[in-house]
Amino acid sequence: MNYFSSDFKLGILGGGQLGKMLLYETRKLDIYTKILDPSLEAPCKIACNEFVQGDLLDFDAVYNFGKDVNVLTIEIENVNIEALEKLEHEGVKVYPPTKALRVIQNKATQKLFYTDHNIPTAPFVRFAYASEIPDSIRNGGLQFPFVWKSAQFGYDGQGVKVVRTLKDIEGLPKVECIAEEMIPFKNELAVIVARNPSGDVVTYPVVEMEFHPEANQVEYVICPARISDAVAKKATEIALKVSEEIEHVGLLAVEMFQTQEDEILVNEVAPRPHNSGHHTIESSYTNQFEQHIRAILNLPLGNTQSKVAGIMVNLVGAEGHTGDVVYENMSDILKLEGVTPHIYGKKQTRPFRKMGHVTIVNKNIDTAREIAQKVKETIKVISK
Repeated sequence: MNYFSSDFKLGILGGGQLGKMLLYETRKLDIYTKILDPSLEAPCKIACNEFVQGDLLDFDAVYNFGKDVNVLTIEIENVNIEALEKLEHEGVKVYPPTKALRVIQNKATQKLFYTDHNIPTAPFVRFAYASEIPDSIRNGGLQFPFVWKSAQFGYDGQGVKVVRTLKDIEGLPKVECIAEEMIPFKNELAVIVARNPSGDVVTYPVVEMEFHPEANQVEYVICPARISDAVAKKATEIALKVSEEIEHVGLLAVEMFQTQEDEILVNEVAPRPHNSGHHTIESSYTNQFEQHIRAILNLPLGNTQSKVAGIMVNLVGAEGHTGDVVYENMSDILKLEGVTPHIYGKKQTRPFRKMGHVTIVNKNIDTAREIAQKVKETIKVISK
């Protein structure tokens, strides 16, 4: 099939920053794109060929959107799978396939999948409702501390809470959830795997993630991870096993814990471009967004090696600021070596909302980390 400057149409469910960065690549290749998003102010709106406003969880909105596209992909997991299954049955190529998306979309199903396929993961208990948790604690089935996770619709630190006492359970949504043993880990790592329909597979170098303690969001992504070759090899092998068992097409970001004993436990996965791969835009031969397009169109996969060390700093809304966004001290960070800001186009900020990111590249990872710290301390995402 001719994808370039042709009648081919690529549909993307979700019009946020990940979609916007995917569109950088489709515009380079002149691939016609159609976007569905609930917001008329979606970052993707200005860069796609066709924009449709609609609810990603509504069957009719998703089904009608997808009827006239050739390939349909996602930039967010929270979409109506039943509509995608019908489209798939009618001949639309849906990537990731709905079979894989069904496993990934629900964290409880995802964890059971790991157990069933001998993929190492933290011990957990599944609950139909959070209100069942106190009984489990009283009966000895669950012990403090643990990590509570909503089975569905969590993102960017939402739907996750560390529970240390019964009081911490108060106010949790009464939804399907899991309680996961809290792992005393050394590092949080991630590996992005790319797979096309022909079965070709490549992996990106292991990255290390540093999280904000309150927001449970990634603050820094560091590539290469500051770990031994043996640990990196183990993490990559486990990510490849997850990819093979789930049988995704496109990108699969596999988030993992490195334990104190250097074991690797899978935390969760995302079947799309991911925050842990943003540094690749500046640091890799083939960035993750181009790679996703290559994979879902069954094109040859690109070189995943890094040209230079890279660190990504998330730009999130400052606490105490809600309203029209202002990026304070932008000129100051642009003076720093190897710094490239990416602003997502969201006009309204609020505490911890992802508003952009900054990539820092340098031949030396320690120097890059020092500059990243300066960036984090300098730029402020505030409101007018």
